[in-house]
Formats: sequence, C-alpha cells, structure tokens
Amino acid sequence: MDLRDYFDFIDDENIRIQGHRVYVDNVLSNYLWGEGPDELQQRYPQMSMEKIYATILYYLANKAEVEAYMACVEKGREERYQEWQQTVASSPEYIERRERLLKAREKWIEGEASPSGAGRSDAATVST
Repeated sequence: MDLRDYFDFIDDENIRIQGHRVYVDNVLSNYLWGEGPDELQQRYPQMSMEKIYATILYYLANKAEVEAYMACVEKGREERYQEWQQTVASSPEYIERRERLLKAREKWIEGEASPSGAGRSDAATVST
C-alpha cells in the first residue's frame, strides 16, 4: 500500500485521514506539540494506530511539503478569522448578543440562575 493511500487529498488546505473526518494537520499539530502515538490514539480513539503512524511517517518522509501544507492551512484560518472579525464580530447584533450572553453567564456563575432555567419564578412555573 502506498503511504498516500491513507489520505484523502481534497485541496491545498484539506487533507483528511481516509475514512475519518480528522484532518492531517490536527493530528500533526498535536504530534509536533509533543504527543506520542499512544496519546494521539487516546485523542482520536476512532483511528487505528496504523493510521496514526502513517500520518507521522507521511510527515517525516515529506517534511517540506507537509510543513508548507500546514502553513497554508494556518494562513487560510487566519484569513477567515480576520474576515469574520471585520464582518460578523463587528456587527451591532453580534456585539449585543455577546454582551447578553456574558451577563447571563456571570449571573449563572454567581448562582443567581441555572443554565436550564430551574429556580426561575416566572409565570411558566407552577407550584403545588
């Protein structure tokens, strides 16, 4: 079996491990941060050790190519984040909703409310 047969080469920014929704850059990022094959298998239990080793071997055998791919992925993520910052995150609706959610979170942390709404005393609460 050719090492490339372990992967689905979708485009310049998307290489998945065949049979999974896990991308090569996800596994390799963890590997490069110091996780070994056993830790990677715990992180991605649906993947066989064979596929984890194939991903690491593919990186080691094609270091320049894979590092260029990972740089391209990171650049694409950063561009999409910047675009999101300029469009969605700066919209008044988003800012207002975020502020509401942060206030609700603060109340929940302080014990004034619960995420399920339990303990509320409104018209929907029926006492017996």
